[in-house]
Amino acid sequence: MSGFLAGVCIAILPFLALGLWLGRRTARPDRQGGLGTPVEHATFQTLHTASLAAPPLRAGLTEETARKSARRLRTLLGTDALCLTDREQVLAWDGVGAHHRTEIMERLAAPLDSGRGEAFRLTCDHADCPVRWAVVAPLTVDDRVHGALVACAPRESAVLVRAAGEVARWVSVQLELADLDQSRTKLIEAEIKALRAQISPHFVFNSLAVIASFVRTDPERARELLLEFADFTRYSFRRHGDFTTLADELHAIDHYLALVRARFGDRLAVTLQIAPEVLPVALPFLCLQPLVENAVKHGLEGKAEKCHIQITAQDAGAEALVVIEDDGAGMDPVLLRRILAGEVSPSGGIGLSNVDDRLRQVYGDDYGLVIETAVGAGMKITARLPKYQPGVHSAARLGPG
Repeated sequence: MSGFLAGVCIAILPFLALGLWLGRRTARPDRQGGLGTPVEHATFQTLHTASLAAPPLRAGLTEETARKSARRLRTLLGTDALCLTDREQVLAWDGVGAHHRTEIMERLAAPLDSGRGEAFRLTCDHADCPVRWAVVAPLTVDDRVHGALVACAPRESAVLVRAAGEVARWVSVQLELADLDQSRTKLIEAEIKALRAQISPHFVFNSLAVIASFVRTDPERARELLLEFADFTRYSFRRHGDFTTLADELHAIDHYLALVRARFGDRLAVTLQIAPEVLPVALPFLCLQPLVENAVKHGLEGKAEKCHIQITAQDAGAEALVVIEDDGAGMDPVLLRRILAGEVSPSGGIGLSNVDDRLRQVYGDDYGLVIETAVGAGMKITARLPKYQPGVHSAARLGPG
């Protein structure tokens, strides 16, 4: 990661140099105050233009993102025309000379294959066309060429060759960040699938068996439990949103516990203490339910007597404090550390490590799970959730299906 950050910093330096160069070229007294010296003003304008070009590129290289960023990139280079291509076609052309599209694509084969920049003279029958020279700078991510940035100008220029190469490098960094964003999304989706896969077939079978047992003796009870099962599975297998609200997650947990209580009866006692003000807090989807499932499993496992699970959600200023505690079998702390480190994954362990990893990814390492346990001493799991976190949005309320 440090090498990648260094690459980002290096990619920014050409813009600072470009701003300083423009400032010196246009240096004159700044009678209006404004941003300070002409050099400072030019540097600001360069970085501002780059910042406006970045957001579309963070979504990847498509016709739409290329169209939105091409004009900003052309402004950075100060050329008569600029185009962005993938390996097959021109995605966007900004400026004059669009009739050169076909010629440019025909000349891109070698730069796209080699990953090296190239400059060449354009052939043109249009007397009024100002562009006569093209500079090709490949767009490379992870040693794979995705396309090219092509700057067109009236004449050959060594300065333009260097500038186009640096801007293309900066664009490549944005595309790499887009790939990382997509990878992160895929990772979260994979982790959610892993959690869904952990919804034990035994739990599904046992829930349906309990419901079936009430069909003849208490049809109304069977109907209620079937609705609980349907609501729980609908939430767990929903297809939209990486985040949900604490209210929705607790609602799903309530459905889950209703089915567990129907099976174990008086052996399971649950106490909930929820502060209403924390219910709208956003958190990663399926973040608390696996912790409650873990408490049920370890609370009832190896015990003939009653198990008590306590779930609390408190307002702690800028955070919501969620605690899930059971008085069950507990766990060897050494084994727990190995589970959270990913070294072992016994039954019930994947949920803990998965949730811990997801909390750290979203909120930072200070927000992993805090787990207190010992063999025979039960388990207490604490999760701190920031009430407001950039990039974390509450999922929409679940609709039908």
